[in-house]
Amino acid sequence: MLDVSLKPIMFNTEAIQILTHPENPQKMKSLGNYLADKVRTELLNEGLSGSSFITELISGKRLYICRAFHMDLASRNATDPSVVLLLERGYQGLINLSVMALQYHLTERERETVEHLLHGLTSKEIAERMKISPFTVKAFLRIVMLKTGVSTRSGILGKLIGLVDSSAPPGKLRSAR
Repeated sequence: MLDVSLKPIMFNTEAIQILTHPENPQKMKSLGNYLADKVRTELLNEGLSGSSFITELISGKRLYICRAFHMDLASRNATDPSVVLLLERGYQGLINLSVMALQYHLTERERETVEHLLHGLTSKEIAERMKISPFTVKAFLRIVMLKTGVSTRSGILGKLIGLVDSSAPPGKLRSAR
């Protein structure tokens, strides 16, 4: 949780390590100011114009999905929470969507929709990311379902994950039957 000036109010140490990488948080003189600057410059470039947003953050070699939620409180004290950040580990490099896109003849926009689906986004969140309507997202997903022969969103992900060969190195895919 961050206050109005984007300084942390409540946090866990793993989140601080992710946000401060490669710096050592224990050696920093002003951790609050450092984090506020980092959040402002790297995470909030989209701004909190709405009630929430989603962006990606790379820390070290790992990809994280950062979801930010604006807190609209009736009382607005400097110590009240203003923003809540949620960091989730992403799927960078684990699954290659290009194999699925080739195999099932997915368009670029259908592949992009499946990628966002893989990150666990809702249709509304995917629509915001792709700057299209949620109905268009649902249409893309229905087309992907038809092309892959499944009937649910989780079925799409199952097809994708089914392409990963468990005996091969990470990222190595096998062809579907």
